[in-house]
Amino acid sequence: MMAEASLTLPLSSEAETIRFGEDLVLALKAGDCLALSGDLGAGKSTLARAFLRALADDPDLEVPSPTFTLVQSYDLRIPVAHFDLYRLADGSELDELGFDEALGDGICLVEWPEMAEAELPANRIRLTLTHDGDGRRAEIAGPQPVLARIRRVLEIRVFLNAHGFAGASRRFLTGDASLRAYETITRETGEAFVLMDWPLRPDGPPVLDGKPYPKVAHLAETAHPFVAIADHLLGLGLAAPKILAVDYAQGILLIEHLGSEGVVDEAGAPIPERYRASLDCLAHLHGSPLVRDLPAGPDHIHHVPDFDPVAMKIETRLLIDWYLPWKRGGAPVTEAEKDAYATIWDGLIAELADAERHLLLRDYHSPNLIWRADRKGLQRIGLIDFQDAMIGPTAYDLASLLQDARVTIPPDLGQDLYARYAALRRAQGPFDPERFGTAFAIMAAQRNCKLAGLWVRLKQRDGKPGYLQHMPRTLGYLDQTLRHPVLAQLSQWMAEAGIDFSV
Repeated sequence: MMAEASLTLPLSSEAETIRFGEDLVLALKAGDCLALSGDLGAGKSTLARAFLRALADDPDLEVPSPTFTLVQSYDLRIPVAHFDLYRLADGSELDELGFDEALGDGICLVEWPEMAEAELPANRIRLTLTHDGDGRRAEIAGPQPVLARIRRVLEIRVFLNAHGFAGASRRFLTGDASLRAYETITRETGEAFVLMDWPLRPDGPPVLDGKPYPKVAHLAETAHPFVAIADHLLGLGLAAPKILAVDYAQGILLIEHLGSEGVVDEAGAPIPERYRASLDCLAHLHGSPLVRDLPAGPDHIHHVPDFDPVAMKIETRLLIDWYLPWKRGGAPVTEAEKDAYATIWDGLIAELADAERHLLLRDYHSPNLIWRADRKGLQRIGLIDFQDAMIGPTAYDLASLLQDARVTIPPDLGQDLYARYAALRRAQGPFDPERFGTAFAIMAAQRNCKLAGLWVRLKQRDGKPGYLQHMPRTLGYLDQTLRHPVLAQLSQWMAEAGIDFSV
């Protein structure tokens, strides 16, 4: 049985009970059962109502008591089934109410859990509210991993209180393919900010020379790179978020909210004006002086790593480590196939030896570009998610934008955008279009090979199957890129490996 943990939280007022209910939303996930106990008037209904309204992000959401219906369902970002078991005649009736199905799809919020003690899951979260003088006290017990999530949410609330954001509301903003999560923090004035939840993680298994994948691929593991790159971009006249507060030890950052509008329309199609503005920012960055050592706060210098051959190759391995075995129904890739693939990439990476190099933001694509219609010039595009920036072939970032796995770029628009970037770079000084074109093809192939494997890894290892929706577009871009002469050997290897680009 999973080890349990517990914690006690004082709630000195009704407002604190509501705030705690809202914050709990950020700690729970599908499959969690929250069992609410307490005497009449202890605050169970207040907490449940706050929880549901926060999850719906609707302060006026009707939350009727399920006392007579026994269960009330809510189709929210995470589905919730709100049970009130006070009138339950026998615990065995819980199954008839659809409890197991509700728990499989979302969160079960259970008041009066004592009425079905034996039928509720053993790994439930037990939250007991009791009167404590003029206020209340919350006693929480449950499996250690769940309590760790709740503690993290409470630590972030302490951080906010310490930096002048006491009473601010917190709402889920997004999670990404990494372990980071983001919240929207809104003050009572309505002013919004973004909180980055980036807890430090232990090293994973070694993948090369005794090092885990993040260290081989030079992925950021602390907040220092984000702060350093953000300040550098701001210094270049680009729109990166200002850092309001940061706790490097805990991995919590409070940053400026640049906006919520992207560079694609409601149907997910690229908006040409916004893509042209994004290219202007990219060309400006690549035409600026290159700086490798950047301050991150008063006591730390971030040395921007190189996108070196080892990092490039470890990323391309995702295709043979994850994509091909998945595509083959679990059949492994042969050693001969691995050796041939590695040799091809050795040659392609060697072709990049004389490629133009500069700071790469690494994920310069639609999710990380914010449209700011009320601004002018370079300030129209807000830049986020650049903590993994490296120094490498400038063509990489252009390939990220023009072969975005989330957006279908029509060929005519892609050619126009490529030509615009090249023209902007020529206007800045020496620019070799032929050499850049070769680097673009290699970097586009490298990135798409990585992504094809990453989508499978996110599904199989991390339980995030939604990213597989990007697979057809990723393979389509890879097929398109393989037509460049420099990729002839890779194209032949793909054909012999049986990769079907039509899927």
